[in-house]
Amino acid sequence: MIELKNVSKTFAKGKEHVKAVDNVSLSIKDGEIYGIIGFSGAGKSTLVRCINLLEKPDCGEVIVDNIDLMKLKEKELRKVRQHIGMIFQHFNLMKSRTVFDNVAYPLRHTGLSKEDIKEKVSSLLNLVELEDKAASYPSQLSGGQKQRVAIARSLANNPDILLCDEATSALDPQTTLSILKLLKSVNKKLNITIVVITHEMEVIKEICDTVAVVEDGHVVEQGSVFEVFSDPKQQITKKFISTTSNIQNIYELINQNESIVQLKENSKILKLKYLKDSTSEAIIQTS
Repeated sequence: MIELKNVSKTFAKGKEHVKAVDNVSLSIKDGEIYGIIGFSGAGKSTLVRCINLLEKPDCGEVIVDNIDLMKLKEKELRKVRQHIGMIFQHFNLMKSRTVFDNVAYPLRHTGLSKEDIKEKVSSLLNLVELEDKAASYPSQLSGGQKQRVAIARSLANNPDILLCDEATSALDPQTTLSILKLLKSVNKKLNITIVVITHEMEVIKEICDTVAVVEDGHVVEQGSVFEVFSDPKQQITKKFISTTSNIQNIYELINQNESIVQLKENSKILKLKYLKDSTSEAIIQTS
C-alpha cells in the first residue's frame, strides 16, 4: 500500500514561493490502478514524484509497504526505488541504443549473466508485443512503440509499483487506447500497483479503479471512479466529466435555441442516469 500523509511541496520561483502540493493525504491499495487528474499546473506531476521522492516533500509522510521513505538514507532509498518503475510523456529512451539495450539498461550491475539478461529482455519485449523490434532504434519506432519500450524498461527490475506521468498525452486516441489496454494487462498479469497521472478524464474512465481530483495543489475529491462519475461534488470534477460525454453539446444547443432541440407541445428532453448495477441494458419505451 502507498500512503501519503499531510504531504506538502513548495518551490521557489524568484522571490515567490509556489506550493505545488498542499497538505495532501491519500491511500492507494496494492494491485489497484489509481488515477490522479488535474489541469496543467494543478500539482499532479509533483505529487506523483513525491511517491518515489524524485521530489522530496517539505513535510509529511510517504509510506510504501509500511516504510516511511522520508526517513531513509540515500542508499536505502535507492534500493526502494528499484521496485518503483516510472514512465513519462516523452518516453525518455536513449536514442543511440537499440530497443534491446534500452530495456536492458536497468539490469546493469544487477549480477545477472548476459544469458539471463537476454532472456529477461526477450520476455519483456514479448509482453509489450515488440519482440520483432529488439534491434531497432527509437528513431525507427512510432510513438506507441516507444511507449511500449518505456513500459518494458520500467518493468525490468520487477517493480511492485508503476508510476505513469502523462504517459499517453503525446499519443493519438487509438494509440492511447492500445497503451491503456497494455497497462491493464500488465496490472492483471503482474499484480502491479499503477498510479496514472493525466489531464484526460477519458483515461481515468478507461483504466482506473479509483481517482483523486487535484486543483491548486489540493486533492479536492476522491473515490471510486463510479462514485465520482455518478455523483461529482466539485465544479472542477463536473468539468472533467463533461469532456467524456456529449451532454455539454446538448446544453450548448439548448442555450443557442437550435432547431434540433426546439420541442413540440408535450415533448421533453430526458437526461438518463444509469446506476452501477443497471447498465447492462438500455431500453426506452414510449407510448
